[in-house]
Amino acid sequence: MSTAAADLIEANFSEFLLSMGRAGGASERSDDEIAWTIGGSPIGYHNAVVRCTAPEGRSSALVDEWRDALPHHSLPGSWHCTPGHPRDPPRLLLEAGFDDGGDESAMAAQISHLADVPMATELQVTPVEDSSALNEYRQILTAGFGEGPKEADWVASVFAAIGLESHSPWRHFVGRVDDDPVATASTFLTDATAGIYFVCTRPDARRRGFGAAITHEAMRHAARDGATLAVLGSSPTGQRVYERLGFRTVFSSRLFELDS
Repeated sequence: MSTAAADLIEANFSEFLLSMGRAGGASERSDDEIAWTIGGSPIGYHNAVVRCTAPEGRSSALVDEWRDALPHHSLPGSWHCTPGHPRDPPRLLLEAGFDDGGDESAMAAQISHLADVPMATELQVTPVEDSSALNEYRQILTAGFGEGPKEADWVASVFAAIGLESHSPWRHFVGRVDDDPVATASTFLTDATAGIYFVCTRPDARRRGFGAAITHEAMRHAARDGATLAVLGSSPTGQRVYERLGFRTVFSSRLFELDS
């Protein structure tokens, strides 16, 4: 993958968090130096610095400004360090009291090269088009994603505020087995790039290939909407699953978090 792919990943990821933050009633800053959003999430991951293009000499002041902005909202926050950021924020963030949340692999796949691998055929994937399906989506996230109910409730409320119309850059999916909802995924389109987010399988339904199957189907839907590149962030345990679908690691990002 090229430098252009890295730029597309960063652009999609930044707009993903900014979009959710705006729907959550964000306090947002976006200028030539930095972009951040404080969108009311109880999870620091979503209240985030998503871009920093300032010279390194400005990093210390910007870290201080971000650290000081969070207490005004009594919310946790984070700084997502990617290759496009200056090199010194990691040290400065640790000195400012942020915790090192570890690395995440940024991966990309050409959708035209979507791997033809066996899928869990018993999983029936449908778009989320009404509040009932969105509630199923929320329940699956509650059971098995991130920080559980408090994250799932905020995410579902944001998606309800954004709306579930087919012309939205957001599309959400629920996977069912015999009408039992067991898996989720969402896509977020920026031009021809489809970011894949909130891939989750209910804990009691794992190790049956449902995560790969719903990701595969989400990519197929994105292709029909004009996407040519799929991008996502993966923990080390998920990389092999995504590699089977044709994804390759483009770069690693590093997360720093500050509790409220």
